[in-house]
Amino acid sequence: MADPTVAESEPDPEKDGWLGDFRRGPAVFALYRVGVGEGWHPLGPPEYRIECNDGAGAREICRFVDEPDAVPEWRGAWRGDEWCEWILSRARGLIAEPDNT
Repeated sequence: MADPTVAESEPDPEKDGWLGDFRRGPAVFALYRVGVGEGWHPLGPPEYRIECNDGAGAREICRFVDEPDAVPEWRGAWRGDEWCEWILSRARGLIAEPDNT
């Protein structure tokens, strides 16, 4: 049986904007820069999405832009979750020092 926390194919930062992964308990989080390979506008603020795989398959849980005072957009049950600040802190760490370099 395949490990549900392992992606079926390796992420490709040139194609999907993958910046890195981090985990907490059984959950694996992946950070992506949105718009990579889609003709994103270089003068706009960078936008990011966070996916979570807790064994039920990867799904988007948050989107945010890298701007002062920007409010992250959390999805579903993640709105107001106690892990949100920790997740954003780890994501910002990956933005500063991505795993894909």
